[in-house]
Amino acid sequence: MSIPNMIVRQVGVRQSRQLLALSRRAPVYSRSLSSDAPVDTAVQTPSSTPIPRSVKASRSPSQREAWQGSLKSKARFNSLGSSVKAEHTPDVLQNPISPSEVTLELLLAAGTHMGHSTSRWNPQNSRYIFGIREGIHIISLDVTAAYLRRAAKVVEEVAARGGIILFVGTRKGQKPAVVRAADLSRGYHIFERWIPGSLTNGQQILGHCETKVVNAVDETLPEFKVDLADRPSVKPDLVVCFNPLENVVLLHECGLNNVPTIGIVDTDADPTRLTYPIPANDDSLQAVSLIAGVLGRAGEAGQKRRLGLAEKGELTYKPITSRELKLDPFTGELVGAENQK
Repeated sequence: MSIPNMIVRQVGVRQSRQLLALSRRAPVYSRSLSSDAPVDTAVQTPSSTPIPRSVKASRSPSQREAWQGSLKSKARFNSLGSSVKAEHTPDVLQNPISPSEVTLELLLAAGTHMGHSTSRWNPQNSRYIFGIREGIHIISLDVTAAYLRRAAKVVEEVAARGGIILFVGTRKGQKPAVVRAADLSRGYHIFERWIPGSLTNGQQILGHCETKVVNAVDETLPEFKVDLADRPSVKPDLVVCFNPLENVVLLHECGLNNVPTIGIVDTDADPTRLTYPIPANDDSLQAVSLIAGVLGRAGEAGQKRRLGLAEKGELTYKPITSRELKLDPFTGELVGAENQK
């Protein structure tokens, strides 16, 4: 046998043995390399729905359609949720209550019990404070009601005796309450700013203002207008201040002229500056409106009583005679033609 044939035979035997071995291990390899999950290739198919060239904008409903839609919504959802049977109507200015109708519930609803932070309190107000809650002083409503009734009685008696009552409230939002209280009690009001010296130097500041003389039923007497030209300015008999912290000058001038004062005192104010303090929350417009309405209603009751007695010929005060009007306010001598010799 030649050598090439032997080499070919050896190669054939070796290859046959390898093929036999591979055939025996093929199931193992097939099990390890095979997978039950088929692999599919994702193919993107074109959409059959045509894309519009232009999208038309939706039409907004008209006012009538919107109104009809709101009515349908109300009719549909009207029975859902909770129903409010009673609601608060703040009419303390249009229809104020009288001092006898003041209750602790009304004062609580108006927020008169809310004071300031404990770090801003004035120790003079310790007798008005009920307690402390979350770092804020709580004003006693019993004290507020008692002091409010006392101040209302003072306003009523001053009005019944023909006194001049001045209501002052210069803080923002207090104008309606100040004007309403002055209208009820037939008094006067200031809601912009107090001019310093209006009481201590009234002849220079208020000398150009008009002064008139009225009879017992508040009818103007124009024949005495000339006799009032050289007389000093008229001073109020009672001053009601709703924000004493901003009107310290006013309270000081009232003290110098012996004019009694009424005012709302918060926990950060000084109650000794007022003759009749009312401990309450001066930052709440609802509380100020409630107090102003009560004081205005008290002044109205006093004016009605005075006018009722005046119609019967009875006076609750000492009237000024025509001779006293012509007397010099400083020397007491007659002025004008009667004083000439």
